This record gives sequence, C-alpha cells and structure tokens, in this order.
Amino acid sequence: MINKKILPLVYKISAVLIVLGINKTATAASFSPAPIFNDVSRYSTIISVSGNESDIYFPNPPNLKTGNYSLPVALLLQGGLVDKSNYSSFASTIARYGFIVIVPNSKRSIPQSRTVLAPQTSQINAVLTQIKQENSNPNSPIKGVINTQKLALLGHSLGGAVGLSAIGNLCVAPILCQGSFNRPKELVAGAFYGANLRDQNDVFTPINNAGIPIALLQGTLDSRALPFRAERTYDNIQTSPKTLVSILGANHFGITNTNNPTGAIPDPTKQTLEQNVAVETIARWSGLFLRASVLGDKNAIDYVYSTGDRLDPNVTVIKQAKQIPEAASVSALIAVSSISILWGSKKRY
Repeated sequence: MINKKILPLVYKISAVLIVLGINKTATAASFSPAPIFNDVSRYSTIISVSGNESDIYFPNPPNLKTGNYSLPVALLLQGGLVDKSNYSSFASTIARYGFIVIVPNSKRSIPQSRTVLAPQTSQINAVLTQIKQENSNPNSPIKGVINTQKLALLGHSLGGAVGLSAIGNLCVAPILCQGSFNRPKELVAGAFYGANLRDQNDVFTPINNAGIPIALLQGTLDSRALPFRAERTYDNIQTSPKTLVSILGANHFGITNTNNPTGAIPDPTKQTLEQNVAVETIARWSGLFLRASVLGDKNAIDYVYSTGDRLDPNVTVIKQAKQIPEAASVSALIAVSSISILWGSKKRY
C-alpha cells in the first residue's frame, strides 16, 4: 500500500508525465515533413577564390529582408562529370527546408589537357570566403540573411567522397583533394548520396568525424556505388549521430533531374522508382537531416531517428542518434516515480 504522504508527489509526477506525453503526441501528429518555404529563387555567380561558376538557391519569402533570417549554408559537391544544372530540383527542395544552397561547377585539369567537372576539398574554404562576401555585398540577393558560421555539405558520388574526406579531416586520394586540408570549424554536418570512402587499394577508411552528424543516402539499385560500400562506410563513421537511408528502387542518379544525365558515366541499372519520387525522397531526408543536425529541429530529429522510416514506404533506415536530453529527463522522472512508489509501500515516514 502506498504511503498517503507520498501520494501528492506521485500524482504530481504522473501529471507531468501525462502532459509531456500529450504534448509529444500532439507534436508528432501535427508535424509535416514537407518543406517549410514555398518560394525559392536562384541566381548565378562566380566563386571569387576558385573562379568556379555557381548557382545559388535560397528561400525567398516576402519578408526575407525584414524577417530577421539567419540561413545556414549547404554546399552541394557534384558528382564527377555531372553539370551543376542537373541538381536544380534537388537543390531547390533543400533550399525550401531553410538553407542557402550553393552548387558550383568545379573544373579541374587532368592529363591530356582535358578539363573535367570534379569536386575537391578546396571548394569548402572557397565557399566559406564567398558567403561572407555575399552577406556584405549590397548587390547580393542574400545580403544580410546568411548564417556564415554554419556550413553543411551535400554530395553526390565523387562529391560525397570529397565531403566524407573533409569531415574526417582526411586526404585519402589525390582525386579528392589537392595539397593539405584542415576541416573548418564552420563545418557542422553532411548528407551524401551514392557515396562511400575507400582508398586507392579499395580499403575502407575510418572517418573520425568528431561528432559531426553524417547521413549516407543510398539507392538500392545503384550499380556505380554499390550498396554494400555505403554500409561499410557507415560502419566506419566513428561517432554518432549517423544514419544510412536506403532508397528502394533508386539507382546512382536518383538525385539528378533525369536519369543518366548527359556527360556522366551512366548507371546501366534501370530505376524502378520514378525519377521525381526519388529526387523528392532524397531531398526530404537530406533536408530534414540538415534541419536536425544544423538547427536542432526537434521534429526533424524525431522524423530522422524515430518515425520517418515507418511513414515512408520508399526507404529503410539504419540510424544511431545521441541521447536527447529531454528524453533522458523523462526517463529519470519515471524512475524516480517508480522508486517513490516502491519505498512508499515498505517504509513509514
């Protein structure tokens, strides 16, 4: 029998738990994983440090200049030989989740005097310099609305390998980086499609991400970047949060506007998932992962690490999240309540 003197405490704890439960249920029921902003604009510029042509996508609500916005930046590192224009649908959707998305064409010279499109780690510091210029340039459409202290990486294929290398503070192969690279403090998250990290001897590289959240998104029909390689890379990410989202029926080019875009090395495996569905799915999971990781959006955290895989029939998800403080507090409260009840039945106060 519970001691009557502790009943008020038990009732108070129970009331708190009930309220917390109702709030959590209401939040989950009302949350929509759809993008936050309706309108997106785009302009083109030259990255001053590198000379690369770049497209910049940004949310453009009517109150952009008066609404006290501070929008983080997401740098999209293209796949090898894939022109930046092929990512317009994906980049626009990410921008609608509340990010300024920069998509450069990284041109590099290779033997035989050819110039090809291939990303590299030096783009990261070049873009960090550029966004500071854009934020103070009176002629820039995004002047004064950029959070220059938070940079996330997006990447496709080779671009994803570059991003993983950068987060790991590595230079695994010359194709990924030229010279030395030091991970900047502004780099806070990365989400990569059709990517893995291994050296020239096909040995998978441990990624010391220092707690920087990483999402790998992988088409199950990808025959260019094989799914088992994404799994091995996921295992090599040293610290959580991390997640591996498998897109069912997508091939290597599920992220681009069209399958096997002009100039790219094609994926011979045909997608069973419609192209627009694949792009939307990859963009939604990437956008919510960035909102969870960069902005600490609790609803996005819940979607990525708890409810999203049950709600989305086109994915399967492996994830490892850090303990959420609020959840820990509730667990402790339950424990205290249980202990109080047990003590109340045995002891007299």
